Amino acid sequence: MFASQTGRARELLLALGLAFAVGAGAAAQQPSATAIATAKEVITAKGAGALYSPLVSGVIERTKTVLLQSNPMLGKDLNEVASKLHAEYASRSAEILTEVAKLYASRFTEQELKDTLAFYKSPLGRKLVAEEPIILDQSMKTAQTWAEGFSQEIMSKIRGEMKKRGHDI
Repeated sequence: MFASQTGRARELLLALGLAFAVGAGAAAQQPSATAIATAKEVITAKGAGALYSPLVSGVIERTKTVLLQSNPMLGKDLNEVASKLHAEYASRSAEILTEVAKLYASRFTEQELKDTLAFYKSPLGRKLVAEEPIILDQSMKTAQTWAEGFSQEIMSKIRGEMKKRGHDI
């Protein structure tokens, strides 16, 4: 069984590799360094860059936790190694920022990115960055309250219809 799974895995990897190679040949031109740099500025200006900073630390801590579960006696050593890795790999979060910037740069022109950056640096853009997390939090609470009320309304309607059909639920 394992051999057949390994064979399937190889076939899948080969198929994915071929699909990637074909797709890469047909892909649009790579974004310019200027577009990527501007996209990084956009990401930072809109406050999204902070989302990527904890990724490196999270991976290190998650790995440490998994290893600690397999051998709790290694706690002291794992903590020391994790501390060393935090310092050694702290700068790696810039890699994900670059990859996300490439996504932006591949979907927007340099001028569009410059215009977007100008917006986020404007007073209105800075206000949006400051207010949006609060609005999103409040909108989620509002949506939850609305959904609970709507759910009660639907439950009442279904019960009424089912009662007409002789089912008391």
